[in-house]
Amino acid sequence: MMKNLYDVVVIGGGPAGLTAAIYLARAKYRVVVVEKEKFGGQITITHEVVNYPGVERTSGAELTETMRKQAESFGAEFMLAEVEKLSMEGDIKTVHTSRGELKCFGVLLATGAHPRMVGFQGEEEFRGRGVAYCATCDGEFFTGKKVFVVGGGFAAAEEAVFLTKYASDVTILIRGKDFSCAQSTADAARNHEKITVLTETEVVDVTGDSALRAIRYRNKNTGEVTEYRAANGDNIGVFVFAGYSPATDLIKGLAELNEQGYVVTDSAMKTSVDGLYAAGDVCIKALRQVVTAVGDGALAATELEKYAASMQKKTGLYPEMPKNEIPKKEVKEAPKATSASAGNALFDANMLAQLNTVFSRMTSNLVLKLYLDNRPVSNELRGYMEELASLTEKLSVEIANEETEHAPCVQIYREDGSWSGLGFHGVPGGHEFTSFVLGLYNAAGPGQPLDADVLSAIKGIDRNIDIKVLVSLSCTMCPELVTAAQKIAAESSKVTAQVYDLNHFPEIRDKYNVMSVPCLVIGDGEKISFGKKNVRQLLELLGN
Repeated sequence: MMKNLYDVVVIGGGPAGLTAAIYLARAKYRVVVVEKEKFGGQITITHEVVNYPGVERTSGAELTETMRKQAESFGAEFMLAEVEKLSMEGDIKTVHTSRGELKCFGVLLATGAHPRMVGFQGEEEFRGRGVAYCATCDGEFFTGKKVFVVGGGFAAAEEAVFLTKYASDVTILIRGKDFSCAQSTADAARNHEKITVLTETEVVDVTGDSALRAIRYRNKNTGEVTEYRAANGDNIGVFVFAGYSPATDLIKGLAELNEQGYVVTDSAMKTSVDGLYAAGDVCIKALRQVVTAVGDGALAATELEKYAASMQKKTGLYPEMPKNEIPKKEVKEAPKATSASAGNALFDANMLAQLNTVFSRMTSNLVLKLYLDNRPVSNELRGYMEELASLTEKLSVEIANEETEHAPCVQIYREDGSWSGLGFHGVPGGHEFTSFVLGLYNAAGPGQPLDADVLSAIKGIDRNIDIKVLVSLSCTMCPELVTAAQKIAAESSKVTAQVYDLNHFPEIRDKYNVMSVPCLVIGDGEKISFGKKNVRQLLELLGN
């Protein structure tokens, strides 16, 4: 019996992947869900779900967290990691992740999709300077500003309403004759006092300098071009919700895709590769909704049950089911949620078990050195770090006597007194809690494994590089860049990686004209880049 063998590895922790995990685990198959950002998928940024059968009203985050807990209760396992490659040859498949290899009989690809760019002139140039793709992540940057929303689907209508919390007013630009989403969702936007809807209208271009100042759009029927230019040197925001592109890079050249990049499957969700199934928004389908993703996940799981059973019989190998309980001696009382952790279930029994696993693997002790000021957030940071350190003897808290720029912050020091190069300014809650814990693991060692060529490139860095990662705790795209930067800093004495929660440091936001997160600043602004990146992509940007 192979202890590291799974019946199925599910790649992607959205509704399709979580549903598959529920079905597989309940049927007593060993399954692990691998997610690189946050369990729940794209639906977690949807503030209100009212059309999921049997659930009158909920949020996307609440719905998928219930799914995750349900899967966990049946014995499903979960891993936060990035899947880098699939080896599908033979009876035993290998899933290569940023945290090592996983062996399995079958693989389910449920990676979903990511926002699609429209392609109007200036879109790429002003990405992060006024052009954005996530209202939850970036809406606050446009408080009191004029905002335009490009798109006519569900996301455009719902996010336009959400943006009215911040924007002075919102104009929706729809290429078609009307919204393409449910009438109730469309009406909520159409009837909102702060929203104007322009149909059969397309963006011509956006312009500006260090920030976005103007937009031009054309009426498709009359050809008339309208320009809106912000007065008195103000800036505007353009939020693009024009559909999604499938996240199928992992299987390009491996499985059959259609011209748009979606996975081709048969009626049982099987791809062109034996042992590889797909579910959810990566697949060709007429309707991309939670309810269809859930259906895909259930169907794929039942087919994978049959496949795993046949492979067990063929190979004589039977994955060892994990003991789904937490040793009492390792569990300490969970700290009360602070404003940074409220609503995120960071210290429930499951998280305590994962934290204890991380702490047990750390090969050296660390000191959480706190630089505090007289703001309430400093008290919050201190309480948060002291509660975390109370869970293990491998962490201790030290209050710095000296001052530092941009307090409050926590810097991670090694037990020999040397700085690891890692720091967090603000309180590492929300979506950044997991990345902060991974930073501890990487600083203490052994850390997340890296391919030999990547590690060699990091060790080959021969100049000092200071990295700032500017984030919002509500951003689902920020943790990947944070983790990549911290991993490089933990491995190289030449690199520092400090994270800033822009909610507490508006002066940094203003200095670099940041209107979208994550934002990567190298040096004092020699290079600025927006969007999530893995270690390889970050090394390429650093020139290594």
